[in-house]
Amino acid sequence: MHIPSMQDRVSADEWQLRCDLAACYRLVALYGWTDLIFTHISARVPGPEHHFLINPYGMMFDEITASSLIKVDQDGNKLSESTLPVNRAGFVIHSAIHAARDDAQCVIHNHTRAGVAVSAQRDGVLPISQQSTFVLASLAYHDYEGVALHDAEKPRLQDDLGTANFLMLRNHGLLTVGASIADAFLSMYIFESACQIQLAAQAGGGELRMIAPDILAGTAESMRVQTAGLGGAFAWPALLRKLERVDDSYRS
Repeated sequence: MHIPSMQDRVSADEWQLRCDLAACYRLVALYGWTDLIFTHISARVPGPEHHFLINPYGMMFDEITASSLIKVDQDGNKLSESTLPVNRAGFVIHSAIHAARDDAQCVIHNHTRAGVAVSAQRDGVLPISQQSTFVLASLAYHDYEGVALHDAEKPRLQDDLGTANFLMLRNHGLLTVGASIADAFLSMYIFESACQIQLAAQAGGGELRMIAPDILAGTAESMRVQTAGLGGAFAWPALLRKLERVDDSYRS
């Protein structure tokens, strides 16, 4: 699929954002978190408007490039040319969060097997792993209302998310919010890992050992120390090097 380059048609800041978001799509594909074409990642474009970039509906994540990403406004109008549409459910979820959270530069949503399985469990994420402690420090839940096609769901999504950075969509999947693309990706890596670990532990059949509440209370500071205060930016350069060894066409 030939898509003309957008590099000379957008600002330098937007082009860098496009490259990072395209890289995020490719990394999500590389780590096996995709559901064919049916999930979505968005990034807010610099500026006072709540415009954001999202994938063209119909492309696999390992096909996404910086130039193929579609810019939309809060009403769902396409502000960049594309022959492909925007996923309606993707627009509803991401526009709701970008509108309510000025700090949400990036929103990642997926339907992984582990994420959906844990989202269907009554108690959700259990405090049984180091990974789960980071999630539980900023976790919210949103009850399933069917495929997210209706604007009427937006206020409930916004209220349920609140100030949290991890959102478990009951019977549906996982969502992370980040002040950068790197932050949202690292959060999703931890979220997905916590869910996989939980299912593996439950499959073992033994009694699960819960982490003490006083330990959970100190996890935010632990994460800050682990990433040298940089959050996702600490791991992002290494992830980009990994991606470039596989395929650097995301930058086109």
